[in-house]
Amino acid sequence: MRHGNKINHLGRKIGHRAALLKNMAASLILHKRINTTLAKARELRQYLEPLVTKSKDNTTHSRRVIFSYLQSKDALKELFAVIAPKIATRPGGYLRVIKTGFRSGDAAEMALIEFVDFNEVYTLGTKPASAAAPEKKKRTRRSSTKKAKAQGEQTETEEAKKEE
Repeated sequence: MRHGNKINHLGRKIGHRAALLKNMAASLILHKRINTTLAKARELRQYLEPLVTKSKDNTTHSRRVIFSYLQSKDALKELFAVIAPKIATRPGGYLRVIKTGFRSGDAAEMALIEFVDFNEVYTLGTKPASAAAPEKKKRTRRSSTKKAKAQGEQTETEEAKKEE
């Protein structure tokens, strides 16, 4: 019974699973998106998002910690030089998993996993948070029509007094 065991073992022993996630994480960092099965994509997201969060703090310690997970100098350089500055203001949710259908060979559910900020199709239409529209007035639940009528009556009475 799997009481409380939340990890998906992906049909592999721990050494094989660790190597799989390291390689997939390095590939995703270098290529910004990869196609894989849905189960692997979900596990990769859980594996990589804490590392991306740690990469926001560009210190020797964080570089060493992330290198212990990735074991790839190229991926480490890409993560700190390209990805970390682009996601610096994002509070989380750096990866997106999109279902793409089923594989023809074994009908495994496939998915595309990608970095959210590196997809030009999605980010083209949106504005950055810093260039957002000016702040809107806070809305209340009171009816504005009563106020408008009351103000209209006051201006009518003031105009009548001026005419006299």
